[in-house]
Amino acid sequence: MAKFDIEQTMAWVAIQQLINDWGYELDVNNGLNIGDLVTEECNYTVRGVPRLTRSDVAAFYKGRLAEFPDGPPIQRHAQTNLRVQFDSADRASITFTLVYFTTAIVAAGASEADPCAVADVVMDVARCDDGHWRIAMFDSAQSLVRKFG
Repeated sequence: MAKFDIEQTMAWVAIQQLINDWGYELDVNNGLNIGDLVTEECNYTVRGVPRLTRSDVAAFYKGRLAEFPDGPPIQRHAQTNLRVQFDSADRASITFTLVYFTTAIVAAGASEADPCAVADVVMDVARCDDGHWRIAMFDSAQSLVRKFG
């Protein structure tokens, strides 16, 4: 049973907002400003490759956007089942379930309404010197992936 003191409750709200901002950034800006949401030194694994600095993470999303010469697909990241475990007042480990939708798979015969994948996400987050919570570690494992063809 979860029991948080008032400081942890306030931090939980800020962490929830961080995760919402992360999903919004991916969906609306294709990750171009995601560097604002990660710590300067991080371990952000995407496509199986760890990105170890804020600039590495930003460069990945800029490069990913260039993969779509006709413009990026519509995508939506829906997060659910957020669990927070505080390691200290300024650090927490979190898990949540991510349901990913994208129009990138329409050419493979999917409807835009079909989920592409469900992933189990793990993150470590840290409250930085400026008081903002940021992502220090990100990784995910797809538990369900839609197959086409």
